[in-house]
Amino acid sequence: MSERDVIHLRGLDVYAYHGVLPEEQVLGQRFLIDIDLFFDLHQAGSSDRVEDTIHYGEVYQVIKACVTEERYLLIERLAEEIAQRVLGQFACASVRVEVHKPQAPIPGIFRDVSVEIWRGR
Repeated sequence: MSERDVIHLRGLDVYAYHGVLPEEQVLGQRFLIDIDLFFDLHQAGSSDRVEDTIHYGEVYQVIKACVTEERYLLIERLAEEIAQRVLGQFACASVRVEVHKPQAPIPGIFRDVSVEIWRGR
């Protein structure tokens, strides 16, 4: 298996209600998710069959459900839940999940706040 093969999903934009502050839990905000799925793509590259790869449309649906169906105080917990669900439902060897919270309640000027985790089997 090639440890360099990877499927990237970038900028999954989901509105949800995660956060420590009561206002975040009532008003909600945007969360952006980036994920890398580490999986040997050799067979899919040869066969041209979706059955030989990880269907990224299905991965998107799992992530969207994870972000919208539960509420967490920390984006660290959200990232962990995404990683565990994806590893549990797809044949990837490992994942990198980054959860961005661009409207985090910080009293200052900033572009983004995010957490990144790496998980494997």
